[in-house]
Amino acid sequence: MIGRAIVTAAFLFIYMTAFYLAARRLRNNGLADTAWGLGFVLVAWLNLALSGTGTFRSIAVTALVTIWGLRLALHIFGRNRGKAEDFRYAEMRRKWGRHAEWKSYVNVFLAQGFLLFIIAWPIVLANLPSPGAGFGPLEWLGLAVWIAGFAFEAVSDRQLRDFIRNRKTPDSPYMTEGLWKYSRHPNYFGEALLWWGIFLLAVRSPLGWTGIVSPLLIGFLLRFVSGVPLLEKKHQQDPRYRSYAERTNVFFPGLPKR
Repeated sequence: MIGRAIVTAAFLFIYMTAFYLAARRLRNNGLADTAWGLGFVLVAWLNLALSGTGTFRSIAVTALVTIWGLRLALHIFGRNRGKAEDFRYAEMRRKWGRHAEWKSYVNVFLAQGFLLFIIAWPIVLANLPSPGAGFGPLEWLGLAVWIAGFAFEAVSDRQLRDFIRNRKTPDSPYMTEGLWKYSRHPNYFGEALLWWGIFLLAVRSPLGWTGIVSPLLIGFLLRFVSGVPLLEKKHQQDPRYRSYAERTNVFFPGLPKR
């Protein structure tokens, strides 16, 4: 297990460094967002290759992570292509000033690689040799949870993309229909939920219980650090968004309030 962890960590260091060099050349740290989903896919296939012979569980986890990671990476790449650097990274550049280059490498790319390693921990565990590597009730529950989370994330992303493309007036700048009627950030909720599914799929692996760090960390990051708070701060001065926020749950889906 230690060897797998070291190889995975070394791979992510090289991977994120390569993306940093590309981002530095393009002066666009938004590449880190594309690197996020794709990084999980590569970690999954790396660990499947290291396992020698894949089990039903490890192949299932690899397949699910590949579907999710490629969809997310392509979605973000398509959304950002041809546009200026995301407001979050542009603000970081202004804040860091002449130290922006090395701080971008450490605080954006290497930090993201470290978080990626922790969140991907159930993927590493699922690929460890295990006598009980078939599908039981926990694995089927994990698959169901993953499907629900993936559907929430993919559908809400599609709904938001279509809304932005078809919007004809600036009087209604916020998506408030579909899944966005029940949560202000249904895509983030979906991503947090699907990692609970991955954890359940890997929990019967050796030391599988340690994989709980993955859904706990991604849920915390999305809800309290890099996801919800930044977008809420960006829009909180707009009375139209405040009206939407008063009737709609911030994260967990729920019926609209009166």
